[in-house]
Amino acid sequence: MLSASDIRGMMAMMPAFATDAAADIRATDTVSVERLRAGVDRMVRDGADVIATTGSFGECHTLLPAEFNTLAHETVAVVRRRIPLFIGVTSVNARETVEKMRLVADTAADGVLLGVPYYFPSTVENAIRFFRDIAELFPKLAILVYHNPALHHVTLPVEAFEALVKIPQIVGMKDSHRDTTTFLRLQEVIHGKISVMCNALQYVPYAQLGAAGFWSIDAWMGPWPFFALRDAVARGDLTAAKAITLDLAPPVTRKPNLSWRETASKIAIAMAGYVEPGPLRAPFLEIPADVIETQKKRVERWQRLCAKYKGAYEAAPKRAASA
Repeated sequence: MLSASDIRGMMAMMPAFATDAAADIRATDTVSVERLRAGVDRMVRDGADVIATTGSFGECHTLLPAEFNTLAHETVAVVRRRIPLFIGVTSVNARETVEKMRLVADTAADGVLLGVPYYFPSTVENAIRFFRDIAELFPKLAILVYHNPALHHVTLPVEAFEALVKIPQIVGMKDSHRDTTTFLRLQEVIHGKISVMCNALQYVPYAQLGAAGFWSIDAWMGPWPFFALRDAVARGDLTAAKAITLDLAPPVTRKPNLSWRETASKIAIAMAGYVEPGPLRAPFLEIPADVIETQKKRVERWQRLCAKYKGAYEAAPKRAASA
C-alpha cells in the first residue's frame, strides 16, 4: 500500500471525460473511453505526479453506477501504475460509497479519494467514524481524504486528525484553504503520516510548512505553469516560485460561484485544447454568455502562461513516468 511519502508534487484532478451524447438527459453511457485514454496518458507522460478522479470537478455527482465502473477501470488501465492513482468514491450516502469501494478494490488502483456523504451536514464525530469504518472494511486501499467543506458541509478541524492519523490507510489529504496558523497546527499532528496536497496558490508558503504538494483542475488546460511551480519549489528557488505563483493567480479575485466553478473549468479546458473533456452533462447545459466570455479570456491568459513555461520544462531531462 502507498505511504504518505508517495503522495507529493502536482496532483491533477481529472475530469469525467464525456461522449458527444452526454448532454442528453436520457443518455446512459456518457464516459468517453477514447478521450479518457488520450487525456490521462498525456497528463502522465507530461509529468503529473498523482491523478485523482471523480471529485466535484470529476463529476462524482453526475455519473451512473455503470459509468463510474467504466471510468474507474479505464483510468486504472491507462495509468498502469506509472504514478499514484486515487479513484474518487465520494457519494450522497455511505452505502453507495461502500459499493464504489468494492468496485475499486477489484482494480489495480492505489487507493481512493474519499469525502464524507454530503447531502446533509455530518458532525465531525460522524465523519471520523465514517473514515474509520471504511478503512476497516477495505484495509488494502490507501485513502486520500477529500476535504471540501464548501460542498461536503463539514470542516475537519485539526483536532479530528488526532483520531484520523491513527488510521493507517489514510496517507494523504486534498485540502482546501486552511490559514497558516491552522496549517502549522495540523502539521504538528500529521507530519510524516498524512501528506497534504494544498491549493496551488498556497503552495509556496505551505511547502515550507510541510505541504507535500498541491492539487490542480486547471492543469488540464496545459500543465506546464504548474510543473514550473512544482520544480521551482523542489529546487529551493523561492524567488522563481513566488513569481510563478503571481502568474498563476487570477487578475481579479471574485467570490466563487458554485453553479459555474468546476463546470466553467470544464468549458475552459475544452477551449484550451490540451485534452478533449467532451460536453457538459445535464443539467448544466444553459450556459450564461458572461460565463463563456470569462472562460475565453481565462484560456487566452492561460495559453500565454503555457507558452512561457513549456519550453524550459520540455528541454529538461524527462521523468521516469514518461516511459
